Amino acid sequence: MPHSTYLPERMGSAILSPTDAVEAGSFQSFTLVYTAGYFGIDDTGSIKIVQRFAGDMGKPQWSDPTAVNYTTVEASNGAVLEVRYDPKMNIRPWDKTLFVRVIRGFLNEGDTITVRFGDRRKGSPGMRMQTFVEPTFEFRVLVDAFATYNYVELPIQPNFPIVSGRAVTWKALLPTLRRTGENFRLGFKGEDKWGNPSDQVEGTFSLCANLPVRGLPERFSMGRGEAAKSIDGLSIEQPGDLLIDVLDSAGRVLCRSNPLRIAADAPLRSYWCDLHGQSEETIGTNSARELIEFARDRAFLDGMSHQGNDFQITTPFWNELNRLTREYNEDGRFIIFPGYEWSGNTGLGGDRNVMFMHEGRQIHRSSHALVDDTSDLKSDSNSAEQLFQALKDEDCVVFAHIGGRYADIKMAHDARIERSVEVHSDWGTFEWLVQDALEQGYRIGILANSDGHKGRHGASHPGASLFGAYGGLSCLLATDLTRAGLFDALRRRHHYATTGCRMVLDVRAAFDSEAMLYADDPNLGAAQHTRGREAMMGDIVQSTDAAVEFIIEAQASAPIERLEIRNGLDVLETWRPYEATALGRRIRVIWEGSEYRGRGRQTIWDGGCTLEGNSFERFVPINMWNLDRKIEQTAPGALSWTALTTGGFGGFDAWLTDPRAGTLRIETPLVKCEISVADVGREDMVIDAGGIRRRIRIFRLPDENPHREVKLARRVALKPAGDNALYACLTQEDGHLIWSSPIYVFRGPSAT
Repeated sequence: MPHSTYLPERMGSAILSPTDAVEAGSFQSFTLVYTAGYFGIDDTGSIKIVQRFAGDMGKPQWSDPTAVNYTTVEASNGAVLEVRYDPKMNIRPWDKTLFVRVIRGFLNEGDTITVRFGDRRKGSPGMRMQTFVEPTFEFRVLVDAFATYNYVELPIQPNFPIVSGRAVTWKALLPTLRRTGENFRLGFKGEDKWGNPSDQVEGTFSLCANLPVRGLPERFSMGRGEAAKSIDGLSIEQPGDLLIDVLDSAGRVLCRSNPLRIAADAPLRSYWCDLHGQSEETIGTNSARELIEFARDRAFLDGMSHQGNDFQITTPFWNELNRLTREYNEDGRFIIFPGYEWSGNTGLGGDRNVMFMHEGRQIHRSSHALVDDTSDLKSDSNSAEQLFQALKDEDCVVFAHIGGRYADIKMAHDARIERSVEVHSDWGTFEWLVQDALEQGYRIGILANSDGHKGRHGASHPGASLFGAYGGLSCLLATDLTRAGLFDALRRRHHYATTGCRMVLDVRAAFDSEAMLYADDPNLGAAQHTRGREAMMGDIVQSTDAAVEFIIEAQASAPIERLEIRNGLDVLETWRPYEATALGRRIRVIWEGSEYRGRGRQTIWDGGCTLEGNSFERFVPINMWNLDRKIEQTAPGALSWTALTTGGFGGFDAWLTDPRAGTLRIETPLVKCEISVADVGREDMVIDAGGIRRRIRIFRLPDENPHREVKLARRVALKPAGDNALYACLTQEDGHLIWSSPIYVFRGPSAT
């Protein structure tokens, strides 16, 4: 136990009222009453009222009784209290702390401390509640009755349920690559404004597909309490790109599915995975079982892995995780890998994710920081180098991660098992990690996952906490939906990464003469190879050619804004689906980047802009996931916003009354600039702000962009020495990014 266990039954009690279910993200008022126990609370003793790290309830404030989150604290006997809030004042995961100390007087048995969260008596709208669903949203009350700063947890802790709101957005989800005649499913759900699947959806819906789909009903129904719908056993007999619209009872289109490519010959199929997330047993919320069922039944994933911080995984919980992965793993339906997040200190290598092919393997923790049982201390791997040594004979894969700690792959890397890096998660977007790997000459694949802490594995809305981005997804191109199939895809880097969307991406290289395609990295020793004239993403190829045909085909889930063709650290071309003559009245303003690599990477972009000599007809936010941070129009020619980035980007599109008139002035804490509207064109105008790719970009777009498809080929000259790491990065207009894993081509003589 992290706290004292001395006589908790004599430390008092805490009662919360009301305890009715409340809607996620709503404003509420409720009272917590602590009643002192037998020992009372001595002079300078205190209580802590703590919440989970992942919780994003509003921060209590006691200065403005008319504002949101106004909180009052008082003692029944008139004792003077010191009250403060600190997000890191208790042992994780219960680290968000309302601290109440008796600084004049003391409490006897039966005296009370009353905390009114969202006290409405003087006009406050209430406390903004946690934005995600949790059946037992809990306050833990800890008591320091003896003024020793040694706290005891009360034996009974108050809690109440947080439930979803009404649906405001709709999602229809398909796989993205299947063969003709092969079965697939359609997933459908409505989400509330904070991204929770809503269980308040009622009615009959109709389906309209652009291709004939065997087994697709004309309509289906959902009833209250049903948070998602799965329509299974669908198939298509002819090749094509499938889109399905979902309509309400009045015939209005609620949403369109992501595209599904049906191919006559597809040796590999696409399987969508979120390989990184945590539950309440470590630092997340909701149980591991609930996390798994959400991933399968509400995010409609094909595969996942629970990746709890190793220094919080006790041996009993590690055994329970292994039982759960064995229970839920089902070939052809849903694959789950046993694993954990190795959470070493930054100076010892930083975060890595470990996934095993089979259950029952030894966990090699980075430390026992929050695991009291040290009987297996000798199994720890305190540094990344020690971890790689411990795993050298394991049937496992490792990928580098950036969370609270960042993976320093320049310090430690083992190409035998660390096959990929994670470019994106709820924490933000980290292309610099890919660049680190390419600078070192590593042959890595690119993954994206959520590292979600809010129980929404595979559909990880960041909510209103310090997470700055929507959680990512990885599309694994595999022979079949089995552990062996997905592991082979990971080891061969046959996958691409997105910031949460699902779309079709095919990236290939075509050679003039026969090349050698290696089954494994030849840098690691003798590797089997075959001969061919084409390679796919992730392949390692030796070629005698001086140039290669680089082919990119995509069917996006939203209009395409741009596509970058890259060779290692170099951008060879930025392609856009429209010419300069198509540009109109729409300009895009983007803020992006981070402060630095560590925990304090958040960059604040609060500010605004004015448009002199013109006006804003309308605007649309981009990647503004936290609804507490907003863009508002304060005048015909003025916008104001509160925003932050953690490596990714946000911003807005604005349609101007006049396409070329006026001057745009932008003011933020980091960037102040003045731009003539007439000078805003197809290419980015960039105002640098230091940090890591921290900047503002302004450019012009067509008023409407219908382009969701791309198929292009470029002749790429190959560097004579070292790897040519050829890959693509696509940006959709809705703010989603997609990265292919590189094709690694190196020049060399022909071999027999």
